[in-house]
Amino acid sequence: MLDGHRLIDAHVHVPVLGSLKPAWTDWARDFGRGGVLDEIWDAGGRPRPAALDRLFADEGVDTALLFCEYSPKATGYQEFDDLLPLVDHNPERFRPVANVNPHLHHPIARELTRQLDRGAAALKLHPVHGGFRVDEAALYPAYSVLAERRIPLIVHCGTSSFPGSTNANADPVFLDTVLRDFPSLTVVLAHGGRGWWYDAAAFLALSRPNVWIELSGLPPKRLPEYYAKFDLGRLSRKWIFGTDWPGVPGQALNARAIAAVVPDDVVPLVLGGNAAGVYAGLS
Repeated sequence: MLDGHRLIDAHVHVPVLGSLKPAWTDWARDFGRGGVLDEIWDAGGRPRPAALDRLFADEGVDTALLFCEYSPKATGYQEFDDLLPLVDHNPERFRPVANVNPHLHHPIARELTRQLDRGAAALKLHPVHGGFRVDEAALYPAYSVLAERRIPLIVHCGTSSFPGSTNANADPVFLDTVLRDFPSLTVVLAHGGRGWWYDAAAFLALSRPNVWIELSGLPPKRLPEYYAKFDLGRLSRKWIFGTDWPGVPGQALNARAIAAVVPDDVVPLVLGGNAAGVYAGLS
């Protein structure tokens, strides 16, 4: 708990460092708390489950969604199975999130099902790093699995500075067809339209009950500026807290900063309540 509220960090990366390109560790050092890589990862580049669990407990994080990513063109590989020792250490605090790439996984529904059967709370797609658009036909079998199992889809919706990124693929307009063809699918816009698409992301979230904005990578004090065209009290009811850890100084600091810019009655929704209702197995 943080200040009496359930805190769910819906966007966390804890990969094996040796499977990533150097730009990822540079990013973590540049934007994260000093020394965090040495504190959490061992000399072989593997995360220490007990150290991570202790740190997140100190930060007030009740539940953390751990991301994986198969993006050889940009950041490298963050393997789903590398997350499982962390989940096994404390399944109440840690939940994995699936990831597939249509250029790598064939048949895509089989690999998605494998990850979901291991406890994934959602599917994250990273079109910017993975080099694809979310409306590609190759992804439709995966969407069918999600719709059938009532599992949410998370889409990277924002720019990325990593070499090899294709930022045009983050445009939320590509979700319009997906939402038409899978009207029951719950969609979370990670990074909330960061860069060029704040208005489009906010419009989608307000116009569709099954679309949410996840706040990772967005400085909390600038949220009123990013969404200046919208009623923040109304829009913030569709927000989900996430940090993109380890690329932040601390989760508690971010959570308190976000709480300061939303109405008091919305704080418990943003910090944990919305996530508990959206992601599989968190309620």
